[in-house]
Amino acid sequence: MPALVIVGPALAPGFVLRYDMVFTPRQPLLAESVGLGSALPRAVPADAVVALATTVIPGDVLQKVVLLLTVWAAAYGAARLCPAAPLVAAVFYTWTAYVAERLLIGHWSVLVAYACLPWIWAAGLRVREGAAGGWPALILACAPAVLVPTGGVLAAGAAVAAAGLRKAPRTVPLMVGMNAPWWLPGLLHGATGNGASDPAAVDAFAARSEGPGGAVVSVLGLGGIWNGDAVPAGRSGVLVPLVALLLVAGGGYGLWRLARVWGRAPVLALAGLGLLGIAMAVASTVPGLDAAVRWLVADVPGAGILRDGQKWVAWWALPAALGCAMAVDAIPPIGPRARTAALIGAALLPVALLPGLAWGVGGRLEPVRYPRDWSAVRAELDRDPRPGDVLVLPFQPFRQFDWNDRRTQLDPAPRFLNRSTVVDDTLVVGDRALQGEDRRAAEVGAAIGDPDRLARLGIGWVLVEYGTPGAVGPSELARLTPVLDGRWLALYRVPGSVAEPPRTVTDHTAARTAVIAVDAAVLITVLIALGWWLRRRLPTSTFMSVAEHGAI
Repeated sequence: MPALVIVGPALAPGFVLRYDMVFTPRQPLLAESVGLGSALPRAVPADAVVALATTVIPGDVLQKVVLLLTVWAAAYGAARLCPAAPLVAAVFYTWTAYVAERLLIGHWSVLVAYACLPWIWAAGLRVREGAAGGWPALILACAPAVLVPTGGVLAAGAAVAAAGLRKAPRTVPLMVGMNAPWWLPGLLHGATGNGASDPAAVDAFAARSEGPGGAVVSVLGLGGIWNGDAVPAGRSGVLVPLVALLLVAGGGYGLWRLARVWGRAPVLALAGLGLLGIAMAVASTVPGLDAAVRWLVADVPGAGILRDGQKWVAWWALPAALGCAMAVDAIPPIGPRARTAALIGAALLPVALLPGLAWGVGGRLEPVRYPRDWSAVRAELDRDPRPGDVLVLPFQPFRQFDWNDRRTQLDPAPRFLNRSTVVDDTLVVGDRALQGEDRRAAEVGAAIGDPDRLARLGIGWVLVEYGTPGAVGPSELARLTPVLDGRWLALYRVPGSVAEPPRTVTDHTAARTAVIAVDAAVLITVLIALGWWLRRRLPTSTFMSVAEHGAI
C-alpha cells in the first residue's frame, strides 16, 4: 500500500523526467554504458542494465516497475527484518524525507540501493551466524544496489557491518569485486588524468537546513538535501526538529530493546553504521572536515562521490526505523484492540508529519511523452553509416523543456540516440559554475562554431534542442548542413571528412578487455547466486522436469 500511495501518478502513461531520472523508450548500449566513454562512470553499470532491459521492456514500463518495486521492497524489507511491529518499521523506513527528496532529485538508482539495505542486513546476519545460504543471499541482496557507485558503497557498508568483523576477510573482497564494474573504469579514467572533481562542489552540494536547528537536525530527520527544489511540501518549520527528535529518541530506545533479540554486536554495528552515515552527511558543513572533503574531491580520483554528502544518511534510516518500531512495540499491554489502534496510529505518524510525500510527492512525479521529433532524429542517425558523435546544443547538461512543463532534467539525448553524444558537464548550482570533469566535452565545447575543428574531434552531427533555456546563435550553426528541422529538434550534419571519434579509455585494448571481463565475472557470480535461490525456492521436481525435457 505505501508503494502505491507514494508512486501514484508516476504509473500513468509516459515518462517521469526529473533531474537525473531520465528513461527513454529504448536506451542504447554504448561504450559510455559500461564506463568506457570520455565521461566519468557515474551511472555505471546502471546504464548498461537499463539498455539491456529496454530491449525487451519498453522504457516507460521499466521505469514504473522500478519505482513501484523500489518502494515496495523498501517497505517489505524493513517489515521482514524487524522482530516486532513490522508495519511501523515499514512506514518509518519508506515514508521519509530521504525517499521524497531522492525521488524529486531523480536518484532512482540510489533509492534502489536504499530499498536493498534491509535485505542486505538480513542476509549479512545470516552470514554472521554461519547459516546455510548466507553468502548467496548476500550477493543477491547487493546486486541491485551496485548499479551506481553510491549504491555500491551503501551496500558494501551495510554488508560488512551486518556480517561482522570475523567475516570481513571474505565480505570485503566480495564487495570490492561486486563494485568493480564502476570503480575499475573510474581508475582507468584516473590514470588518464580525467578523474578529479571541482572542490567547490563540496560547498555547493553540502547538506542544508530545512528548519530550526541547522543542517545537522535536518539530517537527523533524514532530510537536508542540497537542492531546495527537491524538498517536499511540509518539510519545514518546527516539524523538522520534531521528526529528528522522534527518530533519535525512539530509535535509540528501540535499538536498546533490539539488542535483546539480535544480540549486542549486530545492533552496535547497525548503530555505528547509522552514526557513520550522519557524520558523512554533515562533514561538508563542519569547519575542518569540509577542508578534508575538498582535498579528497580535488586530489583523489573518484572521490567526487563524496560531494553530495546527504545521500549517506541512508545508513541512518535503517536503525532509526527499526528502533522506532521496537520502541512502539514496548507499549504496555492495554488490551488487544487498544494496542492495535496504538500500532496503527504509530504507523500513520510519519504520514501525518510528511503529507507532502503522498501521491507522487504532491503530484510532482507527473509523466509526459517524448515528442515525435526524438524518434525522427534517432532514425536519421541510424540511417547514416558514416562515423561521428553528436554534439548537443544548447551546450549545458540540464534542460527545462516546454513539453515537460519546464521541469529541470538531464539532457535525454545520451540515453535516446544510438550514437555517443557530447554534452557540457559544467554544473551551475545557484550562482556557482562547477568545473566539468570530461576533458573531451571541454575540447568540443571550445570548438563550437568551427566545423573543421569539430570534424577533427570526431563530431559528425549537431543536435539543437528547442523549448529549453539557452540560446544557440547563428554563428554556432554556420557552415553546417541542415538535415531535419522539427518543432522541438533540429539536426545538422558536419560537412567534410569526420575523424573516428576518440574514446579515451576504449583506445586501449587491455582496458576494454579488463572492464568486459570484470562485468562478466560479476554477472556470472550473480547468476550463480540466483540459481541457488531458485533451487531453494522451487521444488526439486521442477529442475528434474527441465533436465528431462532438455535430454529429450
